Amino acid sequence: MTNTTIPYPVTAPVPAVEQPMVIETKGLRKTYGGVVALERLDMSVPRAAVGLLGANGAGKTTLLRLLLGLSTPDSGSATVLGFDTKSQGLRIRQHVGYMPESDCLPPGTTAADFVAHMAEMSGLPTRAARQRAADVLYQVGLDEERYRLIKGFSTGMKQRVKLAQAIVHDPDLVFLDEPTNGLDPQGRDEMLELIIRIHRRLGITVMLSSHILSDIERVCDHVVILNGGRLILSQAIGGARSDTGELLVRVEGDPAVFMQRLAQMGVRAELNEETIGLPGEMIVHRNGDQAFDAVRDAAADLGIALRSMRTRAPSLEDLYLGNVQADEAAIQAARQSNGRT
Repeated sequence: MTNTTIPYPVTAPVPAVEQPMVIETKGLRKTYGGVVALERLDMSVPRAAVGLLGANGAGKTTLLRLLLGLSTPDSGSATVLGFDTKSQGLRIRQHVGYMPESDCLPPGTTAADFVAHMAEMSGLPTRAARQRAADVLYQVGLDEERYRLIKGFSTGMKQRVKLAQAIVHDPDLVFLDEPTNGLDPQGRDEMLELIIRIHRRLGITVMLSSHILSDIERVCDHVVILNGGRLILSQAIGGARSDTGELLVRVEGDPAVFMQRLAQMGVRAELNEETIGLPGEMIVHRNGDQAFDAVRDAAADLGIALRSMRTRAPSLEDLYLGNVQADEAAIQAARQSNGRT
């Protein structure tokens, strides 16, 4: 990769170019016998570091298999990098890398031979494939171990080999299925740093499938949440926090009077029961900038001094739990409604 230096300041505005979606699905459905693995998925995923989040059995691996063209949906359609998953699976796999969750490495071969073989399978000539394999194994930290047999590798080393084979053909997009599975805390940190480097330095779009919230939050800037095979959220993580969340407010005097005045303005607030050492702190729920104005006006109307005010953005855990609980409540309500009809 080369660095380009601009020798003078750019003064003219650069027009924004709308990037095409990397992944798009419409009504995607997949069942196994009587079990619905994916239910009518409508989804658009931008070029980003994307987290595919959900509990075990949520449909994450099924979705990846469909997007790779390795499985056929019951109905609906999907495109990856503009290629149709039903008819252009081979073209997709030429431009996409895949790191599977399962331990699928051949134990009796070296890391160098295996990754070089995968490079040849992607169309590289033998000599170029071996050089490319050496380069990629160096990037993932296996330069000195590349001639050892894989059967002697630790779990962390095996995960690195799987990552190396997924990017050896320089893909535009890489799917990583539970890449930190089985790793100790240090190994998890190192793997996540490698994924960040692949996205930011090599420019490869990443879809990281995981049930670990902290992994997604650390690496990704867009999240897709599945629950029971249903899409319940697809949005930028940072954008989800820009104008939502909460204000933590403390005032002089009785907070109950202040909360009553906020309620008259249509702003919901309650005492923060979690705070230790800050009695009377209120949680004021935001919806855009209305809450800021309401706190200011309430303090002025009541002649009460504000002691402190700070924002608290929703975490990814808040987004996940809130949306999953709302989804399950809606399903339960639908079932009860159907039972009455």
